[in-house]
Amino acid sequence: MNPIYLDNNATTRVAPEVLEAMLPYLREFYGNPSSMHTFGGQVGRKVRGAREQVAGLINAAPEEIIFTSCGTESDNTAIRSALATNPGKRHIVTTRVEHPAVLSLGARLAQEGYRVTEIPVDAEGCLNMARYAKSLTPDTAIVSVMWANNETGVIFPVEEMAAQARNRGILFHTDAVQAVGKIPIDMKNSSIDMLSLSGHKLHAPKGVGALYVRKGTRYSPFLIGGHQEKGRRGGTENVPSIIALGLACELAAQKMTRENTYVKFLRDKLEDSLLEKVPRCRVNGDRTNRLPNTSNISFEFVEGEAILLRLDEYAICASSGSACTSGSLQPSHVLRAMGVPFTMAHGSIRFSLSIYNTEQEIDTVIDTLPGIIENLRALSPYWEVGDAICARVE
Repeated sequence: MNPIYLDNNATTRVAPEVLEAMLPYLREFYGNPSSMHTFGGQVGRKVRGAREQVAGLINAAPEEIIFTSCGTESDNTAIRSALATNPGKRHIVTTRVEHPAVLSLGARLAQEGYRVTEIPVDAEGCLNMARYAKSLTPDTAIVSVMWANNETGVIFPVEEMAAQARNRGILFHTDAVQAVGKIPIDMKNSSIDMLSLSGHKLHAPKGVGALYVRKGTRYSPFLIGGHQEKGRRGGTENVPSIIALGLACELAAQKMTRENTYVKFLRDKLEDSLLEKVPRCRVNGDRTNRLPNTSNISFEFVEGEAILLRLDEYAICASSGSACTSGSLQPSHVLRAMGVPFTMAHGSIRFSLSIYNTEQEIDTVIDTLPGIIENLRALSPYWEVGDAICARVE
């Protein structure tokens, strides 16, 4: 049975064209792009071409693109670079709903003596901009705010936030891993200093990413080694994956309209149908200002892990808004920050779609999931009497 894959914010399938483009550089053209001989030089030209393709997707200059291994490396590099180039500043501003690549680094930096401010969100997952403005101080070295949240899809006003930071002489970084390829991004007309992206979130393979660094931004490399990436990131280039990332970015630019029409239509159909068919469920996050492919839905009085296990029996792949799948009894930090009620937060499922999904697949989920929820609720220790919620007594 072919899976119905609705977990694209976790990772995406490699586009067939992308796979074909990278294979020759695993087989015939395996030269080192830094070599002086012709065999390696031709590979170096392909890497330069890929750099232009990545830059084209976000309207940047090719020399502003540094290839990395992933979004996490890009995030860590950006933040560490800002601290290294501003040694007199000991303050970092981020949000409570960032990816662990930023939040975990922030916790580590706090142990090292830095002060970290996490901006809260409201019930819709939107940032408190008044708190943000007050958080910026002369001691702030960098602001790091994701462009779009990976769990809810809510889009943050990073352009406005970056402009405020620039007016205060503060560097601004955005983790745009979920946003790149889904919404238009124009770095030439932006105040953002650094931007992270990841290949496996836009139909390239895992293990490749990029960091945009605005020309003129002071920069300190994270990986020290050879002269690769003009001395900005040591290590022999992952040529096949870099070529794949370049083509994936070019294809994403071509298909962005489809992402914001067809994929959005599928998401809305899934979401609206489930809200109609399943009582006591809700969408988490701002339903207007969000990515076109992402829906986070809470089903009250059931566990997200149990829902996923039942969906898996039908080869339907999604992810839980609860961290219980990784061994924690606590709901997702994003939903906790939003104040989602406990009985809802534990039953949260994230559906994240792609251009490869079909309407037939969405219809299958719509036909399948309501019955799963009904059966799981029959096993729940809670039951409903009118508007009251009571504990079930055996």
